[in-house]
Amino acid sequence: MKRSIITTADGSKTIQIEDWNEQYHSKHGAVREAYHVFIDQGLSQIQKKSIDLLEIGFGTGLNAFITLIEAEKRGKKIHYTGVEAFPVNKDELDQLNYVTSLKAERFDVSFKKMHSCPWEKWCTLSSFFTINKQKKEFKDISEKNEYDLIYFDAFGARVQPELWTETIFLIMFKALRAHGILVTYAAKGSVRRAMQDVGFKVERLPGPPGKREMLRATKMADDHFLPTVI
Repeated sequence: MKRSIITTADGSKTIQIEDWNEQYHSKHGAVREAYHVFIDQGLSQIQKKSIDLLEIGFGTGLNAFITLIEAEKRGKKIHYTGVEAFPVNKDELDQLNYVTSLKAERFDVSFKKMHSCPWEKWCTLSSFFTINKQKKEFKDISEKNEYDLIYFDAFGARVQPELWTETIFLIMFKALRAHGILVTYAAKGSVRRAMQDVGFKVERLPGPPGKREMLRATKMADDHFLPTVI
């Protein structure tokens, strides 16, 4: 499929898959969306000083990069697992402008190391941030009660509906610890119902620029409700 680099409304770049008319981040602002959905409504809600975090759709590394910056600011230790079945290539990464968009020049080396460090191994990017990039499909995640927070940043249900089903959200539910949360830019009713059907308590929240709403799901207790999902 044809891919191109585009500039979003806040000046930050993202990748567009032209055949799908789908982007890795919002055309209304890649950085704005990432901060609103994943930092403000996700990371900021976790009070622990040491956080185990799972990202569904590592993609360009933008969410991981801003989380690294925020870990330093907040003095939180973050162990970040990023799952991606189809990694972005180096030519595309070289065209992204996240370091300058975020005015984060002092983190330039960390951003490059994030993408150059080997997959399937833990890599230390700072005293507050370690990352393990895993190349696999989301359905192959098998961890149980492992994470405090999930960034669910898969391509939209319009183009990949199989990623927004009860089957996938049950995997997410099991992977979270009790009282862990999952945040996503999505707000479709079918997505909300799939989350609720596997046991999540789901909130509708104001969305990022260009979207009216987003969703935050909380695992209220440890496996208190685990239906059989085929």
